[in-house]
This record gives sequence, C-alpha cells and structure tokens, in this order.
Amino acid sequence: MLKNQIAEDGKLAWYVFGRDLEKSEQVIDTNEYLIVGSNEAMILDPGGTEIFPQVVSGLSQVLNISQITAFFASHQDPDIMSSLPLWMGLCPKAKIYMSWIWTSFIAHFGHEYVNQFHALPDDGMILEFGGGQLQFIPAHYCHSSGNFSVFDPSNKILFSGDIGAALLPPDVTELYVTHFQEHIQYMETFHRRWMPSNRAKNDWVRRVRKLEPMYICPQHGSIFKGKDVVRFLDWFEGLEVGNAI
Repeated sequence: MLKNQIAEDGKLAWYVFGRDLEKSEQVIDTNEYLIVGSNEAMILDPGGTEIFPQVVSGLSQVLNISQITAFFASHQDPDIMSSLPLWMGLCPKAKIYMSWIWTSFIAHFGHEYVNQFHALPDDGMILEFGGGQLQFIPAHYCHSSGNFSVFDPSNKILFSGDIGAALLPPDVTELYVTHFQEHIQYMETFHRRWMPSNRAKNDWVRRVRKLEPMYICPQHGSIFKGKDVVRFLDWFEGLEVGNAI
C-alpha cells in the first residue's frame, strides 16, 4: 500500500494510503486518509475488513496506532467502515463521526461501540480538532441519502468520499490527476449511475465552490489538485446523473 503526505499547515497534516497492489481483484481499491494534529488523529473512511491489515501497516509508518482518537464514515457502505470492530479493538476510546441517519445501520458493524458514535446533523457541523478545524459539509444523495464531505480550511483540502471517485485500471497508479480529459473515462459511468439527483449534485458543487479547495480527495482513484479541482467541479456540474432507468 502506497503512502504519501498531501499537505501540512503546522496544525494539521494529511496523508493518503492506497493503491494496494496485493489486494484481491474482487475488492474495490480505496484510499484511506489520515489527519494528524496535536495529540489527535482521525482516519477518514478507514475501509473494509479485507484491507484492514494493509491499512494498519501503512498508518503505523506515520504514527503509533494508539494516537488515533477519531474515525469518520462518510456514509454506510461496507468499503467505508466494515472494519469498525477491528479498529475499535485497537482504539477502544476513539470517537466515530457519521450522519445521524446511518447510526443504526453502522451499528451492525459493531453495536458494542454505539456509545462512541457522534451523529452529525443534516446541516453538518464544525469540529475543533488537533489544533485546527474540520468542517463536515453536507453531501446528501451524492450518492448516499446521508452523506458528508470533510473540509480543512487551513490546508484547503476537501475529502469528498465517492464524489470524484474513479475506477482506475491496475496500470494507472498516479496519486494526482495529471490529464483530466483522459481521467474522465474512469469517472463518468460511475457518477452517472451512483449519483441519483442532479439537484443534490449541483447543491454540493455550489457549496464546494464557495470553499475554494486546493485539493479534492476522493475515496477511490486519484486526487484533484489546483486547476483540476475547478475542472472537476465544472465537469461534475454539467453531468446528467441518475439516468439508469
């Protein structure tokens, strides 16, 4: 599993782990993101049970696992957080942030930890974390009915979950998007099918444009950086979605 530091502003540092060449071909490739602050660390969408050993090994190169104080689940899918009971075995006091709508569903991954669930209201919230700030940005119906992005205003990084996801072939290992037009072929079918609402999609785009992120970090595929952030938002806004019927 490859690891890379994305950015650090002196308060929060962001790392990405992904491109696991040893995973089963039947398991979708995912990116796991780690935010490290002063005496705190959070994993965003820590992944499924099948990749848990690889993620732990990768994160151990950056910090002691006992430093992890929080997890974030953007929505309810198994590739997001079916590894919950394994992680809580290592970090039993960690907080777990998710949409209120999914608390009773994610409890199926580990009901004994529900007292540590922190349910996010639909409008989102601001969390002071590790000396910095994290903003939970509503992304409902993109593609889940209870879905959130995470924004770090200092580093100008937006974690977007399945928004911006790309299903890359094994020979494409680039961490950042380098040729946007070529990258569209890996995103288009996924977004047309998995994003059900043009209204919801465009509401998310409007919210994100106001934030002016320098990075958009999806759970699958490559990261958008600099001008490719605007290129993605323009492309996504113009895409007709929810047309599988």
